[in-house]
Amino acid sequence: MKRGFVAVLLVTMLFLGPASVQADDKVLQIGISQIVEHPALDATRKGFMDYLQENGYPEGKRVVYEYKNAQNNRPVSGQIARKFVGDKKDLILTIATPSSQDVAALTKEIPILFAAITDPVAAGLVKSLSKPGGNISGTTDRSPIAAQIKLILEVLPSAKKLGTIYNAGEANSVASVKEFKAGLSKTGLSLLEVTTASSSSVKMAAESLVGKVDAIHIPTDNTVVLALESVVKVCVDNKIPLFAADTDSVARGAIAALAVDYYLLGRQTGAMAAKVLGGKAKVGDLPVEYQKDLLLHLNPGAAKKMGVKLPNATVKRASKIIK
Repeated sequence: MKRGFVAVLLVTMLFLGPASVQADDKVLQIGISQIVEHPALDATRKGFMDYLQENGYPEGKRVVYEYKNAQNNRPVSGQIARKFVGDKKDLILTIATPSSQDVAALTKEIPILFAAITDPVAAGLVKSLSKPGGNISGTTDRSPIAAQIKLILEVLPSAKKLGTIYNAGEANSVASVKEFKAGLSKTGLSLLEVTTASSSSVKMAAESLVGKVDAIHIPTDNTVVLALESVVKVCVDNKIPLFAADTDSVARGAIAALAVDYYLLGRQTGAMAAKVLGGKAKVGDLPVEYQKDLLLHLNPGAAKKMGVKLPNATVKRASKIIK
């Protein structure tokens, strides 16, 4: 009986190979490169990992993660990319545009899934949203610009000029501001742009808008969001309403945001990863995904400090009100 069993095993290995016999036991290596720490991006990462944990890829058994954060330092982001590619990860999750660009520039073989990217095409990551091609796809947090402008006018119907602060070195921010400016032109509102290259100069950028704008809108800019509290202080001190493009910034002091849920966006990305890891799809064949359901977060306390009373109709349709 023992000889027969061994013979069957040898024949099986001869035809299927050792890798096939052990395929289900392989622990997959996933690298996660994140450009900076802030609530929206952290929520994206958690959503990604939670989805895989709940859908057949428990951490430590089926997958092992190596998480690296560049702390908004582009050279460090490049180092992380080189390490993950050199380690030949089974899949790399890149969170935010700079991290995605750095990894994509180094490999055409390792599957890459990006998340929290505003404009993957403009960033040079994919050929098109419907047919990314190559070894990369993911999810976009493209802001619902028209809806955000409508919200601002709903809260401030007499507004004439808005201000914005962003890092011109972030491709996602440039694309967002360009679209925001075009959207404002259709309503008769104008936009005053101020750029900043580092988080340490964000407060000075905000101060330069004092007395020149009726409100400030912050895009999903990593550099500015990292120093959001300094913008909030300037707005409170000078009674300038502050709007954001991500809901997490509302809890930190902006008065309102209509945006995607980054945790759910991470889960969407995790679902894409499960297809790739399970061999059900090639990453480049997966269309870039949007999030359809938007959230409206309001902060009445912050609004009061900035001299604004939120309309009752706006409050009634809020997904979340910060107390």
